[in-house]
Amino acid sequence: MSAWPDGYARHVFDSIDSTLAEAARMAPDLRGPAWLLALEQTAARGRRGRAWSTPHGNFAGTLIMERREAPGVAALRSFVMSLALYRTFVATTGMADAFALKWPNDVLLQGGKVAGILLETVGPHLVIGIGVNLVHAPAPSEVEAGALRPMSVARDLDVRIDPEVFLDTLAAEYAVLEDQFLTHGFGPIRRGWLAHAAKLGEVITARTMRDETTGTFEDVDENGNLILRTPRGTVAITAADVFF
Repeated sequence: MSAWPDGYARHVFDSIDSTLAEAARMAPDLRGPAWLLALEQTAARGRRGRAWSTPHGNFAGTLIMERREAPGVAALRSFVMSLALYRTFVATTGMADAFALKWPNDVLLQGGKVAGILLETVGPHLVIGIGVNLVHAPAPSEVEAGALRPMSVARDLDVRIDPEVFLDTLAAEYAVLEDQFLTHGFGPIRRGWLAHAAKLGEVITARTMRDETTGTFEDVDENGNLILRTPRGTVAITAADVFF
C-alpha cells in the first residue's frame, strides 16, 4: 500500500455525476491540491464532449490544483500524469513491457487504449481527469472508427486492482513527479515520457478537425508538441488525435 502524499486531500464517492463536475463545485473552497475518486459516475465525459464510460470497478479520478503557471506550462502536466500512470500500472501489475504512452494523453496496454487523461481549467485551477479500464473496456463498436482497441487490466492481463489501491499508488507516483516538474522543469519529465513512448521512430498520423499530417514520430519538444518528420520537412503539432 502506497503512503498517501502530504498536502493532497483525498475524497472518495460511491456515486456522483462526474469527478470533473465535482471538482468544479469544490474549486471555490479549495485549500490545496485534492484527489477525487468516484466508484461510479453517472454523467462522465471525455475529450471534445465524448461519452466516457465508467462502469463499476473502473477508475474514474480527478486531480484539482491551483494553476500558478501560464496555460502552456500548466498543460505539460498531461505528461506528468501520463508518466505517473505508467509507473502506477507497473507498480500494480509488475508488467512494465505491457504498457506504453501515446501522445498526447493516453496510456496503452498491449497496443490498445487502457487509460485517458483530460485537462481543463476552472477559474484559477487546473483539473486533470483520469479514466482507467481496470475491469471493463468498451466494445470496439462503441469507439470512433480508426480508434485503438479498448483494453482492460482485468480482462487482458488477468490482474485485479481495486480502484482505491490504484488511487493511492497514482497519487504517490504523481506527487514525486510533480515535485520534479516544479524543481527541474519539463526536461526530466519529457525524457521519462519519451522512454516509454509508443511508435517513437515510426510513421504515424496526427489528425485535427481541419487536416491531417503523416510522418515519422521523431520527438516531443520542450513545449510538449509532437514532432513529425514529413516529406515537406519537420512539423510541430500542438494538438491532434494520433492514429497508427
